[in-house]
Order: sequence, then structure tokens, then C-alpha cells
Amino acid sequence: MIKKYPNRRLYDTQTSSYITLTDVKQLVLDGDPFTVVDAKSNEDLTRSILLQIILEEEASGVPMFSTDVLAQIIRYYGHAMQGMMGSYLEKNIQAFTDIQRRLTTSATNFDGKTFSPEMWTQFMNVQAPIMQGMMNNYIDQSKSLFVQMQEQMQNQSKSLFGAFPFAVPPATPPEKK
Repeated sequence: MIKKYPNRRLYDTQTSSYITLTDVKQLVLDGDPFTVVDAKSNEDLTRSILLQIILEEEASGVPMFSTDVLAQIIRYYGHAMQGMMGSYLEKNIQAFTDIQRRLTTSATNFDGKTFSPEMWTQFMNVQAPIMQGMMNNYIDQSKSLFVQMQEQMQNQSKSLFGAFPFAVPPATPPEKK
């Protein structure tokens, strides 16, 4: 467990030492489970800390999210589809992670050698068109499923609420000139 104090310092209770956001990022990269809580209230701050790490990563280097993607995500907050969008993104990231894991496993077994970062860069440069095609196909299928799901929800809503006599607002007459 990591405690966050009012002075913004993070304290790792397992190692009995103060840590930085970089250390928390390393915990994430290592796959180590952790929770960040407010030292006074015990409120769970894990999501907040993870978002802070993402913000720092986006501000430095090459951002992962374009301005358009961020704007689209913001538009889903408060929308009826917000919960579904979160689930949709989570499943897509998990699918992408699974693809990456399979590639890593098969690459590690290539001639009994582990791929170095440089080898991965060369591999991805050669495989980029194939990977892009795979991802485009996956995205097209995912988009199609999402549209089908929306249509099913609309049809279910129409059949559920179609029996109710909702008043249709009268058409407004055209303005006279």
C-alpha cells in the first residue's frame, strides 16, 4: 500500500520509504499490484495517481492520444453510453495486450533469443504494414459490433417504450416574412 500525504509525498508502506511517481510507474510496468490511499481519509487515490502518470507521459515525448481522441473521450462523460464506452475501451486494450503478449512469446522463442528493444524496433519496422492491417481489421470488426450493439439497444428501447403514448410535440409553423 502507498500512502499519499498532504505534502504530495508518496510513502510505500512495504519498503518504509518515500517514493516518486516514477517509482509508481515502475510498479505498473513490473505488474506489481498496489493501492494508493490518502494518509488521512484512507480514500482510494489509485486512479488519480495513474491518471497523473498518464498526464506526465502525454506531456513528454510522443503522446499516445491525439487531441481528437481526447476530445471524443471527454464527450462520453455524462453520456448515456459512458459506462459502455469504458467497458469497450477496456476490452480493446486487453485484446491489444493479448496480441502483444502472443507476439512477445513467439519472438522470445525465436532462435532461443530474447528480443532487445533494438530488435523489436527492426521487427516492427518490417512488420508495421502487417500489424497495421491486423489492427485495421480488428478495429473494423470492433466498430461493426459496436454499431450492432447500439442498433439492438435502440430496437429494444423502441419495443419497450413503444407501448407508452408519449406526446409528440407539434410541428412549428414556418415563420412569415
